[in-house]
Amino acid sequence: MTDIIRARGLFRAFGGVPAADHIDLDIPSGAVVGLIGPNGAGKTTLLRALLGLTSAQGELSVLGRQPVREHARLMEEVSFIADTAVLPRWMRVDQLLDAVNGLHPRFDRALAETFLAATDVAPARRVGELSKGMTVQLHLALVMAIDARLLILDEPTLGLDILFRRQFFEQLLNDYFDEQRTIVISTHQVEEVENILTHVMFMDHGHIVLNRPLAELEASFVELHCVGEALARAESIPHVGKRSILGGKAIIYEDIDRHLLTPLGECRTPSVSDLFVAKLSREVRS
Repeated sequence: MTDIIRARGLFRAFGGVPAADHIDLDIPSGAVVGLIGPNGAGKTTLLRALLGLTSAQGELSVLGRQPVREHARLMEEVSFIADTAVLPRWMRVDQLLDAVNGLHPRFDRALAETFLAATDVAPARRVGELSKGMTVQLHLALVMAIDARLLILDEPTLGLDILFRRQFFEQLLNDYFDEQRTIVISTHQVEEVENILTHVMFMDHGHIVLNRPLAELEASFVELHCVGEALARAESIPHVGKRSILGGKAIIYEDIDRHLLTPLGECRTPSVSDLFVAKLSREVRS
């Protein structure tokens, strides 16, 4: 696959504190990437640099363009939903469709209307009258109706209940994603996205802590559920992190011969959320 995002030594600081600390990054076309990290990790700064909304030192190419210098051209092929989606509250929904239709050359109004027909968002309602969930549905319909190669989502389901969150991601995959598009989803809620990702990227304090295709995690990491007398031996083996389970520990190891662990307990592949906690806990300790 061709890389549509490439960064080398990307650096951006605020008040002397790095938000993107010399990041090297490659994202292939057709990927669904989870950019996962706690609040303040630098996720939004990185996304704003990709969108050309903030300058940064280093080398950066998105869809073969330099985001700041070629911002207008880049925005013809990129869509974006922020955590605080700002739509004009005084407009009616149908007026907003008119406005986007006149502004964006790749917008398909009929397609947006098809998406909205499956929701409770009525064309005659004003944006300011919509609930948080309906506003996100409206924004998603607008974005999905744009023929973009790259979709960037920054905490898109923040503040939504679980039903709206699930519906959001199901609609995104079923009605929008194909192998020609790339989606980058920034979140600190790992469980929300781990079942839809092709790649995971952990970020903390401006650093990329882990960046792997999801398919590689099973080969690289193993979680041992260990109880009883074997626990002391299991904990003595270098590991990424551990957590308590009933009667013992769940311990995560990286690049280890599983035959060494089999006699000590049950081996399984760690979830993305458990791996995230283990990796960031280790970063805090080191």
